[in-house]
Amino acid sequence: MGIYVFTKKEAALKTIFPKTTIFLTQVSSKHNPDDTGFSYIDVSGFSAADIKKNLALFKKTCKGTPWGVIDPKGNIKDPATLFFDGASDYLGPDFFIKKPKVIDPKRLKTASKWRFEFSSKALNKNLKKLASKELVSKELASSLSTGLPKTGIKIPPSTLFPGWKKMQTGKTMPFYLLHCAIKGKMSLNTRLGEINHAHLQQRLLAYLYHSFRDADGLVWMDSGKDFLFLLPPKTKNAEVVAKACLKMLASAPLIAIESLGLTIPVNFVFAMHYGSIRYSPPGKTGTVVSDAVNFIFHLGGKKAEPGRFTISGELPDGSIPKALEDCFVSSGEFEGRKTWHTKKFEYAKPWW
Repeated sequence: MGIYVFTKKEAALKTIFPKTTIFLTQVSSKHNPDDTGFSYIDVSGFSAADIKKNLALFKKTCKGTPWGVIDPKGNIKDPATLFFDGASDYLGPDFFIKKPKVIDPKRLKTASKWRFEFSSKALNKNLKKLASKELVSKELASSLSTGLPKTGIKIPPSTLFPGWKKMQTGKTMPFYLLHCAIKGKMSLNTRLGEINHAHLQQRLLAYLYHSFRDADGLVWMDSGKDFLFLLPPKTKNAEVVAKACLKMLASAPLIAIESLGLTIPVNFVFAMHYGSIRYSPPGKTGTVVSDAVNFIFHLGGKKAEPGRFTISGELPDGSIPKALEDCFVSSGEFEGRKTWHTKKFEYAKPWW
């Protein structure tokens, strides 16, 4: 098995690779690994733009053979995306910080099997095995695990929610809380101007209403820059919203241009939580004090990223359709709660 390492820091890496390793300084289309070859690229010192550019060329030059990434400083924010893009190995900060390791045939053999033998159904079990053997960090195994864990949270009887017209002020009950916003590379209010931004928000709200029409959602709060929907506590409502959010994220450029009248790069920000609130009608929510409300605004405003649908780890079981669970990966803890978000969508032309 030939091992190829693209790096400008050969001396620092020689101690962890076999003596037969071929070190190269620059990714080239002339790279021609043998059928059993394993190639690595060192991204330390690269900017985000350089990483994206070099990885694209590197992956292409590997010609379907196994490849991995050397990232001692953790420059890649979401290593899980590498594996979804076809990588077989990742040497991140954990690999270099802990006890000294070497790239031996056993590791390469295990890593090579990653892309050819790990089905999505067996991924959770195999990730745990790899993590226990320190072939993959526990953090990375967690972030790559497919499916969403059971929360044990149950939906209340349907009779609890009487309908919006009969909903009484002061009544405390659980709801799904959905935070929605749209963001650009810079402040849209600054870029578009106050009046045009207000018109954009109106068009966005109309589009959201249409997209969530089957979820019985209520626009509970409108700050002028984001919206908070309340959804009755029924899993079908959450399912409708989850499907709609993913459709919007997948079609963000088209929606921005055709439905919102924009020609600048923007993307949606979606976040969903579930919790109890003391109900007040829209427009009279100024005195509402609720942990659930505080958390969803923090989740949507501080944690959630443009181009992703972020959910808390406290949704009732069955809230996300089974067929969509593999679209989510762990995004760590936020304010003491586990969170998950969807993988990033890649568009045909650069957009975000």
